[in-house]
Amino acid sequence: MTIVGASLSGLYAARELRAQGFDGRLVIVGEEPHRPYDRPPLSKDFLTGRTGEDRLALTDAEETAGLDAEWLLGVRARGLDTRGRTVLLDDGRTVSTDGVVIATGATARRLPGDHLTGVHTLRTLDDARALRADLARGPRRVVVIGGGFIGAETASSCARLGHAVTVVEAAPLPLVPQLGPETAAVCAALHRRGGVELITGTGVGGLHGAAAVTGVALSDGRTLPADTVIVGIGAAPATSWLLGSTLALHDGVLCDDGCATALPQVVAVGDVARVGGTRAEHWTSATEQPRVAVTNLLAGRTLATVRTLPYFWSDQYGSRIQFAGHRRDGDTVRLTEGECTDDGPGEAGFLARYERDGRTVAVLGVDRPRAFLRARRELQRDERERAVPAAL
Repeated sequence: MTIVGASLSGLYAARELRAQGFDGRLVIVGEEPHRPYDRPPLSKDFLTGRTGEDRLALTDAEETAGLDAEWLLGVRARGLDTRGRTVLLDDGRTVSTDGVVIATGATARRLPGDHLTGVHTLRTLDDARALRADLARGPRRVVVIGGGFIGAETASSCARLGHAVTVVEAAPLPLVPQLGPETAAVCAALHRRGGVELITGTGVGGLHGAAAVTGVALSDGRTLPADTVIVGIGAAPATSWLLGSTLALHDGVLCDDGCATALPQVVAVGDVARVGGTRAEHWTSATEQPRVAVTNLLAGRTLATVRTLPYFWSDQYGSRIQFAGHRRDGDTVRLTEGECTDDGPGEAGFLARYERDGRTVAVLGVDRPRAFLRARRELQRDERERAVPAAL
């Protein structure tokens, strides 16, 4: 078996292959030179220096030995020959295999002009190293393009380090697609509370500078001076290496509800996989999908399906934001615990429920971990009950 992608979902797939009884040759291909590491701290504790690289590792020597895998790191897959069941590598090597787990994740979207010194994305350990070194050079004027999770967390870290930070978000409020307009205002308030300037409803026209970035041109004609620019405008599934194969691709690798593609013995997991019509770039999906995917890979057909309740969290300006469930536009949002005003959450945080047709479909917690955990468990229980056909 071959796993293409040596990050979180690839590691979990390797663990599942061994746990489910596969004892044959296992090859793990990774474009980065690093063994699997934890990405969420990159924009938070690692960037601020509170966590070192040694604490990012997802495996230790004992587990690595137990997996008994061949690690081909620092080499990119460039193609998949589905007829010959062969993975083609950039360095000319080929890996013959009986089955493939596609776990290549996603790559940061970029802007024209991002070749300038001082312009960063934050997706990989090497990205975080470069940004941390830049920020260590002294007080910086930092412009963060994009108010999503990476943008907000990075802005929070930069402000914590004492830099002057401006966030530019094209939407009227940050995180509206994820949280909805009623509660996205909370995130805007956190930026203000953290001393960060938030510019919304305005796009970016380009970057200024010769060798190094000096400013960010906005679509409304203004220019923001900048020494450091962080581009956080989302990520695209890493599927370019699959172009030319017979795999169906559309904003990810198209899979059924069990992570199986239309090709026999090929499954996909994590950020690169569009499972049952949805592609989720969250830690929970990357850790829960591999169990189902490996079950179906080893069986040669779809026996199990993914029933993950969407869940994500974000740490911003000392607050933890947690969300679970399926939000839709038009849902009623009801504050059930704590308080929240135009100035943001109260000292004890709050819990909000999203309701539709008389039932709770999603929950949002800010600095309310116990209440959120209870509400999340209720949602999970409700989902399981609805998934079981009523007894005749």
